[in-house]
Amino acid sequence: MDNDSYLLLLLSDGNLPTGSFVSSSGLESYLKHGFPLIFPDLVSSQSTSQQPVIQIPQGIQATLVFIEQSLAAYARLSLPFVSDTHSLIVNETTATNEKLLVALQSFDQRYEAMTLNHITRRASKAQGVALLTLFSKGFSLPNWSASFVGEGTSEREESIHTAHRKKLEALVDAFKSSIRRGETPGHLPTCWGVLTAALLLSKERSQQLFLFLYARSLLSAAIRLNTIGPYASQQLLLHVVKGMVEREASNCSSVRTGVTEFTRPHRAPPTPAPLQEDWARLEADDLPATTWPLGEIIAARHDLQHSRIFNS
Repeated sequence: MDNDSYLLLLLSDGNLPTGSFVSSSGLESYLKHGFPLIFPDLVSSQSTSQQPVIQIPQGIQATLVFIEQSLAAYARLSLPFVSDTHSLIVNETTATNEKLLVALQSFDQRYEAMTLNHITRRASKAQGVALLTLFSKGFSLPNWSASFVGEGTSEREESIHTAHRKKLEALVDAFKSSIRRGETPGHLPTCWGVLTAALLLSKERSQQLFLFLYARSLLSAAIRLNTIGPYASQQLLLHVVKGMVEREASNCSSVRTGVTEFTRPHRAPPTPAPLQEDWARLEADDLPATTWPLGEIIAARHDLQHSRIFNS
């Protein structure tokens, strides 16, 4: 089994303590504010003389509408930070950890500025720190690992691999310490890029798994909110959500943050005319963006609910 396949099995485990179980990513607020009642019923097949009209159940319809919109918005805003963080660590092997740490903080602070509501920031930071803790306590290289040299691997090769892993572990620890000191927020996309790069998971698989786990967490929240059942959730995950994840991963795989010279040459934006914005550049450029303002408003109103079971 190749490294990517094995890591996908490890990281897709729903029992990993990543903190996603306490977050609905705005779904609870979306349902409580009555938005499923606004949309007309979706029809999966048109009426013909041979085949009757099939109505999609309201709970499934509401969940799918939210997942499609939320996943698209989340991919456009967050995936560039995952991609650039991953590329930074994988490509800049000769850079010192101090220099890498400064770049990671730049990514993290940019994402903090682009996240438009405090509810999303709160959940993102909690899950980000949980990921780094998971790496330090669950995925780091133990001291006794030297006793298990892989078959067909020389001691020199194992020594080089171990030294590289130790450098990455030191970077993760330094990043986690800077979060605890309040020097950087520690958001989920940045921490996910750090985690998967440190585990040597490929960037493409990291992007796909990042979106898959987000979509799965929405379905898990929908089950707890009683809009769909566990069997319907698995059906959606296999037959419907797969296409959504593939589409958004493809659409946003080349989008970059433009934050640092490590991953992309700096380009000075053209100077617009006074009191005018170059909208063509903003729409065409491959930069992160918020594409679902309604979702941001709904998420921001989460704490205003009279009763709630999620923290976001």
